[in-house]
Amino acid sequence: MRLLEEARRDVLAAATPLPIVEVTLDEALQLALAVDVVAPHDVPPFTNSAMDGYAVQAIDTSRAPVRLKVLEDVAAGHVATASVEPGTAIKVMTGAPIPDGADSVVKVEDTNQIADEVSISIAVERGTAIRRAGGDLVAGSTVFHVGDTLTPTHLAVLASLGVGHPMVRRRPVVAVLSTGDEVVGVDAETLSPSQIRDTNRPLLKALLAEVGATVLDLGIVGDDARELRNRIEQGASQADVVITSGGVSMGEYDLVKQILGELGSVEFWKVAMQPAKPFAFGTVAGTPLFGLPGNPVSVMVAFEQFARPALLKMMGHRALLRPRVTGRLMGGVSTDPAKTVFSRVVATFVDGGWEARLVGEQASNVLSALAIGNAFAVVPLGQAEVADGGAVELEMFRWPSIRAFEEVADGQ
Repeated sequence: MRLLEEARRDVLAAATPLPIVEVTLDEALQLALAVDVVAPHDVPPFTNSAMDGYAVQAIDTSRAPVRLKVLEDVAAGHVATASVEPGTAIKVMTGAPIPDGADSVVKVEDTNQIADEVSISIAVERGTAIRRAGGDLVAGSTVFHVGDTLTPTHLAVLASLGVGHPMVRRRPVVAVLSTGDEVVGVDAETLSPSQIRDTNRPLLKALLAEVGATVLDLGIVGDDARELRNRIEQGASQADVVITSGGVSMGEYDLVKQILGELGSVEFWKVAMQPAKPFAFGTVAGTPLFGLPGNPVSVMVAFEQFARPALLKMMGHRALLRPRVTGRLMGGVSTDPAKTVFSRVVATFVDGGWEARLVGEQASNVLSALAIGNAFAVVPLGQAEVADGGAVELEMFRWPSIRAFEEVADGQ
């Protein structure tokens, strides 16, 4: 039986980067930069007013209250035609360029304009309410680096720099296939005593969307060797990665194992982990293939530990694994010390620390606990139990929102 870390190391070693492409900002979310971004100009590109008010020379306000002559009004998107000299002011809107001669802005709330004069009620210091050119980013500085994941705020920064077509590793196309005579589609109105609805493809397609991949849905294939072979070959020819679920255990009807062995260089491992011990990985016609177990919880655990980090590496991301925090496991748990065990828990932040409680039955077919839970309590190899309140690593597959509407409405 292979250790989890050893198996993941081999999977990641085989994950080669995807080609570099140029995309629009609308297409760039979740992708990883393939080229450093260097600021082509300052941000802000010019010194401007941080608020609506009057551009002045600060020394003129030192004897406040004081009256100054207003030379003109300057809205955002316009430039003053006059310069501020002693005894004068120019009315400016937020974002308007600071006129020549001015060194501060008095906010409009501290002023009162009558005709062409403004009364200023407070003294201000030099630089008040002024946003300097380059105060955010300086021309020539490296803003983002290769491997940075482009989030919504990254895209906004790129827009501020005029970088409308970043260079990234392209999205992978991932073919997804469910197997087994017992598996039917979600639209099946009734189930025979031997049938179950396919949960693995909806789960995998959503997990892949979260990663940023494009899905090629190969549907469901029963225990038909010829059709299964055709569908896997289709995926290998049209996608960057193929993910199957089911058929990788030791039974005589585990056709995926048989066909993969015939089609390509695929290894079948028993990984020292629970759930998701049976696992297949290799290539078909040069395309990486992940053969996941059939039970849905095993599918998610195997995807999280193997397929997700491999896809992120192929996409050029630096951070590959889910974040972990240390918390207390309330109620404790007994586990198999011969395996790394992933228990579904609900993790909450309480009194400055994380607490977790097991949720639902922990069998690998109990899918509902995944929907309720937000983390895996990871009990390492060699540890037989976690005592009530004992420390445990929590792998957060979904960070909880910590305040409900009622709390926000009450000002908490």
